[in-house]
Amino acid sequence: MTIPEFVAKPLYECFIEGDADLADTLTREALQAGYDPLEIINTIMISALTEVGRLFQSGEFFLPELLMAGEAASVASKHLEAAIAASGQASQKLGTVVLGTVEGDVHEIGKNIVATMLRAHGFEVIDLGRNVSPSAFVDAARERNANVIGLSSLMTTTRPAAQHTIQLFDELGLRDQYSLIVGGGSVTADWAAELNVGYSSDAAGAVELCKRLVGINPS
Repeated sequence: MTIPEFVAKPLYECFIEGDADLADTLTREALQAGYDPLEIINTIMISALTEVGRLFQSGEFFLPELLMAGEAASVASKHLEAAIAASGQASQKLGTVVLGTVEGDVHEIGKNIVATMLRAHGFEVIDLGRNVSPSAFVDAARERNANVIGLSSLMTTTRPAAQHTIQLFDELGLRDQYSLIVGGGSVTADWAAELNVGYSSDAAGAVELCKRLVGINPS
């Protein structure tokens, strides 16, 4: 069922405005009306949060607006992921992914989009949040028997933290046990290649990358 403008527009705007209470209400109403949770994610939430990221990069939004939008998306995601699970659209667990924004970086929007999309496609996601230390990534990977470890870094100044995290996996002899991937505004394909880790420039690509890393040919 295509989501009509009178439903999509207010939902889109509440993500832009970072209104978590309204996001909670409108998401529940959209689901109760029978709209597809995957379509809400793909056509409304991702579009809105991509715009929030653009506004932040252009200097029109600042950190408080970024965090508020992330909170609105987080509240909505809980309802959307529950609806997807209830419908059986993603009943088969494809693998376990540990995600986190690296130490020193508090930006979560991109990571949260990736987490929501991975869950929607059948992955178990262990979201460590933001400002995650290298040792916390290692501990979570071991404790949850993860397949993929995803590092997010928006600020160029936190690139070294991503590199230190990857180096810790090397130093502990764990690099071959997990697939490491990186993403975020500060990350480039060339830099990821230098570190010999996976990379995607967007959330949809991250899902396809994770599928390949767990041995599934993306459709």
